[in-house]
Amino acid sequence: MQLKRWAGQPTRADGLVAVELTWEQGCLLEPRLLADAEPKPTCLVLPRLADPHVHLDKAFTWAEAPNFSGTYDGALAANLQEHQSRTVEGVRARGERALHLACGHGLRALRSHIDSVGPGAEASWTALSDLRSRWRDRLELQLVALAPLDHWCREPGRDLAQEVARVGGLLGGVLVPPFHAGGVRDQIKVLLDLAERVGCGIDLHIDEAGVQPAAGLRQLLAVLDQQSCAVPITCSHCSSLGLAPVDAQRRIAERIAYHGISVVALPLTNGWLLGRQADQTPMLKPLAPIRALQRAGVTVAVGADNVADPWFPAGDLDPLSLMAAALPLTQLAPWERLGLAPFTSAPALAMGLTWTGLLEAGAPADLLVLEATDWSDVLRRPQRRVLVAGRWWPATSR
Repeated sequence: MQLKRWAGQPTRADGLVAVELTWEQGCLLEPRLLADAEPKPTCLVLPRLADPHVHLDKAFTWAEAPNFSGTYDGALAANLQEHQSRTVEGVRARGERALHLACGHGLRALRSHIDSVGPGAEASWTALSDLRSRWRDRLELQLVALAPLDHWCREPGRDLAQEVARVGGLLGGVLVPPFHAGGVRDQIKVLLDLAERVGCGIDLHIDEAGVQPAAGLRQLLAVLDQQSCAVPITCSHCSSLGLAPVDAQRRIAERIAYHGISVVALPLTNGWLLGRQADQTPMLKPLAPIRALQRAGVTVAVGADNVADPWFPAGDLDPLSLMAAALPLTQLAPWERLGLAPFTSAPALAMGLTWTGLLEAGAPADLLVLEATDWSDVLRRPQRRVLVAGRWWPATSR
């Protein structure tokens, strides 16, 4: 568990510490360390977690818009087809299902990107804005307007930015090769200026590709080297950066850190879509180089991304399932500080949440209580109870 550190506190080799937690009026009291002579804990406790990158507008649409090829282009084509027939009722029903799962599995916050240009955009925003209001006492839902980068350069984009700012959302975009470097830099400049003017953070889909390593990041960083930006910037995916030479990764990671950019790695969807080779098992997967980014001082979070939609056919908004599935792809071990942080404190920091998940006196009594006594138990999806502001949420079944 993440716990306030005291000098000399006893910790196990796996980083766990035995404590007693109590709370009143929705807040934790001072945790009490348990002595060796006291009964051993029978459960493992984490703070309720946050997922920094999902797509609730298209969740659970695989049945109506499948992508049997498993390719990026196939996903995009199926996504565009499904987008034509979205309704407020459909998005609301799928979103309600997703939020019930998320809360029951132990999530306290989600950042959802929304397809914000085209026939399904208005229905998606109406439904998810309504759900955000109805769930605000149980779960924080952040909304990002996902649009082509050049959309923000035109009047409809400027109007959309005003609406997004009005509801406290973020501006998003897609920066994936191929593109014209000069043109895309101009579009980035417009987006940065617009975001500052309306007061919105930025969260980009960038370098979700298996070619031209870090092509999008290089353009963004070139602009930021010339033009500062006062709003928070998140770069989601950064997959092709993992294909760059190690020295190039280090240099780019240091520049990302210098500009205060957060990174969200999305290993499940990217592991499924990218690096495909005809009739061969892929030996090299484009994936954000999490360790290199962390060494440079970048806040790196891991997100689930897609749930049963054209981009990824699996997923159920379970942070423990995400941690277990990411284990062989990223080799992030939760018993190491930098292995656990991408699932706990880093998402909170990247999302700008008021609580990072540290368990200490005065922190929210928002807990994920697991029938587990070690990390192996955790990774095998144990039974759980969820505490929301000091009140138990109905437990989910396996």
